[in-house]
Amino acid sequence: MKKFLKSAAVSAVALSLLLTGCSSGSNTASSEKKHENVSFDNVPKRFAKGQGAKIKVIRKIGGDDHTAQFLAGAKAEGEALGFTVDIYTANGDTAKFHDAIAQAANEDYDGFIISHGDDAATINDIQKLREKGKSVVTFDSNPDLAKVDGVTLTSQDDEALAKLALDKLVKEQKGKANIVYLWVDGFPPMVRRNAVYKETLKKNPGIKEVERFGVASADTSVQTQNAVTAMLNKHKKGEIDAIFATWDAFAIGAARAIKEAGRNEIKIYGIDVSNADLQEIQKKDSPWKYTAAVDPKLIGAVDMRILAKKIAGEKTPQKYDLDASLVSQRDLQKSSEGVNMVNLSKEIKGWGQSDAFEEDWMDTLKDHYKK
Repeated sequence: MKKFLKSAAVSAVALSLLLTGCSSGSNTASSEKKHENVSFDNVPKRFAKGQGAKIKVIRKIGGDDHTAQFLAGAKAEGEALGFTVDIYTANGDTAKFHDAIAQAANEDYDGFIISHGDDAATINDIQKLREKGKSVVTFDSNPDLAKVDGVTLTSQDDEALAKLALDKLVKEQKGKANIVYLWVDGFPPMVRRNAVYKETLKKNPGIKEVERFGVASADTSVQTQNAVTAMLNKHKKGEIDAIFATWDAFAIGAARAIKEAGRNEIKIYGIDVSNADLQEIQKKDSPWKYTAAVDPKLIGAVDMRILAKKIAGEKTPQKYDLDASLVSQRDLQKSSEGVNMVNLSKEIKGWGQSDAFEEDWMDTLKDHYKK
């Protein structure tokens, strides 16, 4: 019988080590201490002798807290299962991203988690991995990967994320507002979020787009801050009511620009969450009012479970979306203690918990490799 993930949180020490080791390179580790008295009777043959697996996690984007936590979740779950997990972030460099996959394809990895492979070349990369017999799970990647046999495509429920944030914007602005749209094209999750945005504006003609900006880079928040500052200089007080930020890196930059300009009448409605985001949202007079999100550590953990099932020869779905939640500034500021990614579950029911794809045999492996 499956059971809830006891905790998707990784200690501050572990996260610090991860940030040091993975910002633009790889990091390798595996559990060494074994509890030999654990019975392997229910464990799939592939893992029945405690041989584990070697996994590579490759993410195109990086340099943000969301990336660090996604990688932390995948790494912690894999190591709990006795796997060796190597991680790599290309920090938005397309060439480095594809080179990393090509190089790893010729190494002794059993499985791959590929994150944010948005272009057609990613399909070719992953087809080659599959031809070599490698198991593959993707996150927020090219939807055409569904055509590659045996690959599972995972994502946040992007439509739900966008709808949660936009519905709050429309409601709080009473259906009439001039807004700035922070968005970047070319990424599958952004395309899905944009579809909801366009439909929302169509249904609510009182919501008017004044400006838009978006760039995905290693310094997205800085570039966004500069762009929003320039926008605020063009529009006097009363001409912009709200900002819809489709990525937390956008929201962070926008919040800084708004505060520096003393324009706190402008409210931010965002997507995604991290420790840095929560810190910003909880600040006094912060313009960031809501953010819709899925726990990034949990995404990494669930992706690793799906990959483990593939390596074990078990059935896995072609697609899987993780449920979204809405984080409210009002709720966070009412908390008697500072809210972070570890204790956010106290404010949002079910946050960081899921029994998705967690099997009894995985519990056995975790008991065996428990430190």
